[in-house]
Amino acid sequence: MPLLTLVSRLPDGLSLAESMDSGKNEIDMEYYRNQAKQIFRTLSLKSQDRMTIESGGFYFAYLIRNEVCYLTLCEKSYPRKLAFTFLEELQKEFDTSYGSEVANAKRPYAFIKFDTFIQKTKKLYLDTRSQRNMSKVSEDLEDIQRIMSKNVQEILGRGEKIEVATKRAAEIMAESDKYYKTAKALNSQMFLRKYGPVLLVVA
Repeated sequence: MPLLTLVSRLPDGLSLAESMDSGKNEIDMEYYRNQAKQIFRTLSLKSQDRMTIESGGFYFAYLIRNEVCYLTLCEKSYPRKLAFTFLEELQKEFDTSYGSEVANAKRPYAFIKFDTFIQKTKKLYLDTRSQRNMSKVSEDLEDIQRIMSKNVQEILGRGEKIEVATKRAAEIMAESDKYYKTAKALNSQMFLRKYGPVLLVVA
C-alpha cells in the first residue's frame, strides 16, 4: 500500500502537501522522505511524466501533471498499476480543488488539508485482493510495462537530472536496436553466401 505520499510544485520543488503512514517506523519513513525530496530536486519540466524508482525493499512511483508532481512510496510487492492509479486519483482531485492556486502558493505545505483526501483514498488501496483493485490491476497491463524503472542510486548517486538519465537510457536502447538489426542483416548475408548456391542447385 502507499506508505508515504508527497505533492510538490515541479518548477521550484515547493512542497504542497504530504501524508505519511504513522504505523511505520518513523526513522525509516524519515529516510525515505528525504530521498523523495532529493528525487524532486532531480525533476524538471523535461522529465518523463511517470516513472518508478527502486530503493531497497521499496519503490517510488511518481506522476507529473500540470507542473505538479505526485509521488508515493510503496513496498516492492505492491502492484505498480495500483500505485499509479492511486496517484491519478490524487491528481484529479488536487487539480480540481487547488489547481488554480498552485502557481501563487508561497509557503510550503500550503495545501496540507489535502492529506484528508490522501488518507481516505489510501484506504481504498490497502487490500490488493479486493475486487475493485484486482480489476484495476488487470486493466492496461501493457501501459504499466512501458513505464521506465530505475534504481534510486542511478538518480541520486550521480546527482543528475532524471531527464538526462532517461535520455542516456533511450540512446543506449536505440544503439542496441541498431546493433541488433545490423547483426541480423549480416547473418542473413552470410547465410545466403554459404547456402545460396546450394539452394539454386536444388531449385
